[in-house]
Amino acid sequence: MSLPWEGLPGPPKVSQSGIERLFMRRYIFLVASLLGMSSLAHAGVAPYASSFHEQQIPTNGTHLYVRVGGHGPAVLMLHGFGDTGDMWQPAATALMKDHTVIVPDLRGLGLSEPASDGYTKKNQAEDMAGLLDQLHIDKVTLVSHDIGNMVAYAFAVQHPTRVTRWVAIDAPLPGIGDWDAQLRSPRTWHFNFHGPDEERLVAGRERIYLDRFWNELSADPSAIDEATREHYAALYARPHAIHDAFEQFAAFPQDAIDNQALLASRGKLPMPVLALGAEKSYGARMADIFRNVATDVTGGVIANSGHWVMEEQPAATSALIEQFVRKP
Repeated sequence: MSLPWEGLPGPPKVSQSGIERLFMRRYIFLVASLLGMSSLAHAGVAPYASSFHEQQIPTNGTHLYVRVGGHGPAVLMLHGFGDTGDMWQPAATALMKDHTVIVPDLRGLGLSEPASDGYTKKNQAEDMAGLLDQLHIDKVTLVSHDIGNMVAYAFAVQHPTRVTRWVAIDAPLPGIGDWDAQLRSPRTWHFNFHGPDEERLVAGRERIYLDRFWNELSADPSAIDEATREHYAALYARPHAIHDAFEQFAAFPQDAIDNQALLASRGKLPMPVLALGAEKSYGARMADIFRNVATDVTGGVIANSGHWVMEEQPAATSALIEQFVRKP
């Protein structure tokens, strides 16, 4: 019997020098692991095992780069800004023992196809619906972080029967709760930083720009090591990538309008939600934010972590995700 992702197009061919370096680092990581060089093997972004199938999957007028592995009930894991689906590797590896794990790069980010438009979270939710249709998967547990939370909410509120439960990690929802105060916070000035001149300022300086977030939004900047920073900087330096990243933020005003309308017309989400905040970031406020949109919310705090939970506290974050996903 063929698996749902078999027969789909293979991963993209890339020739940019930054991406070549990225894959060379993955090769070095594997060699180091085989040789028992533990100090090197724990640095940087770990590659997904060969048991994950990496594909370009057409959906909703674009192509998403997707990793799929495992068997059993499906889990869809959505990343945010400054990361790609690579961030989920530790949790995805643990979950694939008894789940089918689906890890896309969001529209225009990572190794997904560049897209000139379509960055409202309501539309990106349809990216996910089409992706699941292509994989012949009906229901999923959602796991999301940062902008991934926003796409996950838009998916859950438009397709509530397709979501069994949801882990939402350390980011608010446009238009919901104290969103206006969030827009005025100096820590999130980047929510309003986008446009052609801003892109020109950042072009060729993606590493400098991303360092600001890793340094200022973490509990300890050293937790995001040099190899990890180089890995993501190379991906965000790909042609069109920083434009696509900024488009995620440029869509926030429309996202706020959409979210308020969806909440008013569809009501609160019925599925169980685990709202996890990082201790040095949103913390316990995450549960309060998500009680605006869901009826069954459990709160949790990831200790000794800033916003970058999978880089700063991968084991603790993965354990909380696994515990909730595996609840009967």
